[in-house]
Amino acid sequence: MLVMKMNLIRNSSAIKKLKINISKAKDGDQLALKYLLDTHWKEVYSYLLKRVKSKDDAEDITIQTFSKAFDKIDTYNENYTFKTWLIAISKNIHIDITRKKKNYVYNEFSIEDKVYLVADESPTPEDKIIKEQNLASLLINIKELKYKYQEVIHLRYFKELSYKEISSKINEPMNNVKVKLLRAKKLLSEIIKKVDS
Repeated sequence: MLVMKMNLIRNSSAIKKLKINISKAKDGDQLALKYLLDTHWKEVYSYLLKRVKSKDDAEDITIQTFSKAFDKIDTYNENYTFKTWLIAISKNIHIDITRKKKNYVYNEFSIEDKVYLVADESPTPEDKIIKEQNLASLLINIKELKYKYQEVIHLRYFKELSYKEISSKINEPMNNVKVKLLRAKKLLSEIIKKVDS
């Protein structure tokens, strides 16, 4: 009985924290967007992996899902769970990509000049961990990332390109670039923590 009460309290607290972060994300709060990405990445990615059977495709569609979700966060209806909303977005993106492939249309990404809520100007805890590394060990740690994450880290932090320039260079929408950078920094900070412990 005590365990059930503890689980109810934990679930209630998690739901409350999620609602607070969704509300903050609607106001463009960077840390709230990062929280939503970190909290739901695995669920969306796992769902897509079952559908597409390719880790790279699942990851690309997950990035597009969060990009679109952050772009349209104001339309989120709180009568539905946030996870269900994200899964619906990912399902629709996957269906669109499948249709385009069937029609032999190879332009899978539409490039937009608009930048929506995914802002990345303030340093995150991951930025602080990354900056504390010496260059040699940082470069070794970056090599542990998948190429697509290495590329955006390299372009942003070593070549010091703007989001718009990176978007143009890798031919992806700016929101995708920002979501990739958020994800890359999280993965890199986890690698650094593992190496340091």
